[in-house]
Amino acid sequence: MSKRHEKLGIKQTIRLEWLQKTTRLMLAGLDAQTIRQELHEFLSCKKGSGAHSIRSDNTRTFVVNNLMNIWVTPEPELVAFRDAALALLREDSSQLLAIHWGMISAAYPFWFNVALHTGRLFALQDQVTQSQIFARLKEQYGDREVVARNTRYVVRSLVAWGVLIDAKNKGCYDSAKPLTISDTNVAALLFEAILLATPDAKASLGSLVGSPACFPFQMPGLSGSVVTQSSERIGLARYGLDEEMLELR
Repeated sequence: MSKRHEKLGIKQTIRLEWLQKTTRLMLAGLDAQTIRQELHEFLSCKKGSGAHSIRSDNTRTFVVNNLMNIWVTPEPELVAFRDAALALLREDSSQLLAIHWGMISAAYPFWFNVALHTGRLFALQDQVTQSQIFARLKEQYGDREVVARNTRYVVRSLVAWGVLIDAKNKGCYDSAKPLTISDTNVAALLFEAILLATPDAKASLGSLVGSPACFPFQMPGLSGSVVTQSSERIGLARYGLDEEMLELR
């Protein structure tokens, strides 16, 4: 198990447009040090709520570190995945939300697990609450204030991304209409992100297609061979007559 799977990491709300800014800087060919400086300047008066006001050095540094760890200087085992995700953004940015979702889920499995439990709750009911999400997460991470706090940051990020909608009652959320994933390569990227966010790095194809962690998306039905053709980093094994298992090579 990688240390990625153990840490929480999300210490501030992360807005989608901040990730877009990061990848635009990368696609412009800037080096890591320059990107870090640009992000500090960019976020100097931007808060997670969307408000424009001066933020402290500490809170800005937390966010910049997250953005750098997700895209610019990811863990070594994520570099090839990051390169593939960046290539997809370079070719077609129409499904950028899904690409950023995959990248942040791989870099911070805690984000993935918040999404996973949120999706499971939506499968049972029309609305979810922050307390319900935390109740499930504490079974995995422990009943600690830091877990509750980081859960709030991820939930507010999901609202900022537009995949959760604030309901009338505070702390209650509706799910937005799922976005259709039409690009086979983007779908394969999301499957790979799930494998990277899962400690044993393997799962059945059926569980990947219907993963609650991808509740913001309508996933296409793909065969295992199509997925492995889209990513050389994923291997395919067959069990029984029709069970396909995917795992990281």
